[in-house]
Amino acid sequence: MNLRDSNIGKLDQRVYDVLIIGGGINGAVSAAALSGKGAAVALIDKRDFAGFSSQQSSNLAWGGIKYLESGDYTLVRKLCLSRNHLIRHYPSRVKEIRFFSTIEKGFRFHPLILWAGTWVYWLFGNGFTRMPRRFSRQAIAQEEPLVDTRYAAGGCEYSDAYLYDNDSRFVFQFVRSAMDRGCIAANYVESLGARRAGGYWRTKVRDETNGRILEICSKVLINAAGPFVDEHNALTGEETDHHHLFSKGIHLIVPQITPKQRILTFFADDGRLFFVIPMGVRTCIGTTDTRVDSPFTEVTDEDRQFVLDNINKHLKIARPLSRADIIAERCGVRPLVVKARGDGGLRDWMQLSRKHEIDVDWATAHLSIFGGKLTDCVNVGDEVSKIVTRLGIALPYRQYKWYGEPHPSVREEYMHQARLMNLDSYTSPESIESLSSRLWRRYDQQALALLAEIRENPRQAEVLIKGTDYIRCEIRLARHQEMIVKLEDFLRRRSKIGLVVRREDIRNADGLMEACEILFGDQAREKYDEYFLERSDAGG
Repeated sequence: MNLRDSNIGKLDQRVYDVLIIGGGINGAVSAAALSGKGAAVALIDKRDFAGFSSQQSSNLAWGGIKYLESGDYTLVRKLCLSRNHLIRHYPSRVKEIRFFSTIEKGFRFHPLILWAGTWVYWLFGNGFTRMPRRFSRQAIAQEEPLVDTRYAAGGCEYSDAYLYDNDSRFVFQFVRSAMDRGCIAANYVESLGARRAGGYWRTKVRDETNGRILEICSKVLINAAGPFVDEHNALTGEETDHHHLFSKGIHLIVPQITPKQRILTFFADDGRLFFVIPMGVRTCIGTTDTRVDSPFTEVTDEDRQFVLDNINKHLKIARPLSRADIIAERCGVRPLVVKARGDGGLRDWMQLSRKHEIDVDWATAHLSIFGGKLTDCVNVGDEVSKIVTRLGIALPYRQYKWYGEPHPSVREEYMHQARLMNLDSYTSPESIESLSSRLWRRYDQQALALLAEIRENPRQAEVLIKGTDYIRCEIRLARHQEMIVKLEDFLRRRSKIGLVVRREDIRNADGLMEACEILFGDQAREKYDEYFLERSDAGG
């Protein structure tokens, strides 16, 4: 029996302290925090973990410098401190990176004002990152020749942070840590609604893989369904003070534009921030900010052209980027929080707050988490823990630090063992980092078990899927530890192969079928065909 089937079999076998609906960033950190502090927790998601909005971000952990313009100083301060916290506690996963901003002539603010803003931003973050710098138009040309300075008035540079891997992997690592501390988590399990009876929440759920219906009993119910919070509250009859509006954002992944590890930023034609973000051997460009009525979105021809036009306008690329250069696309919604009975929909769209809100029904022990940003995730976990305590759930380890990478001594021991076995000699030519660093960043203490497998059988260190840097024992670990139900779960979320390798190249990659056989056994061909059929139907 695999891990997912085992967990599903446990969902209706006891009364849980807390059931969490939704395995995006808000649900994942809630599960990690509560289970780490000693609560009995169950977590379900209709899709895969991080299978909706949480897989479509800019891969940034940033303080929100653009919110200075809207005067949301409290949010900026909070996000800057949260960013610092992530850098400090996830040194291999969240890294400081420089943002190189170019300001065009005639922009609504003089470059000196924006430069002053970067210093305010730096001070909001307690001077944790490197200090800002200012550039003249001539200095921009020398520092970053790729930037087209014909219309530039000047520029500046400041620091924020980015996820070295990808957002969905970061989210899953919280789910994995929650399971390591006793949480019973399962993906592809849909909540059909919940009712309060006899002092408990009774939530009817369906296993999406076989249609089996179960009922989960819990003392507290947390709705962390992201863009679908309002929809699930309607199922349970919960009324809240807040609800969501939606902003669509898209990114395009293209061949690497520059090898420099910095983010180029501009103001697009619509006046909003536009990023050129390193993504290993690729570059991610975007984003957009378009109001939409539904969480279900897709990249339109207009979206693609907007992003391509802006990148070609601001950079001196030898050959302008075209649609033929697009390797992959990201498209999702930002759930934005507004008062349920307010006029949020009538306000200036860009002025809507990006902060989270947690509505609590104290009488029924029900929480609804609205909005939020990946950068603020630790605060969400701690805030949820405090609320759950007030609802009467005992957390015997309230002071337990539930987040962060293992103690440095664990990493030192891992690296020592890796050096003794000359692990880095197995590093793939396609990789941009050493194998020892990559395995630690992705699996932390679980990487010690991978070392043992490689010592026993060096073939486990061989790259399995050609054109990627994923080795055979990683895929074996994914089968046993990471609840891979569909091939997309592995290619798009547990790894980022689906983001950096063209679909046809994935299809033709040597070793992909063997990877499917490891992941799915007798269902390998079925899962392979399912992935490429679904991708074809989606037009990508």
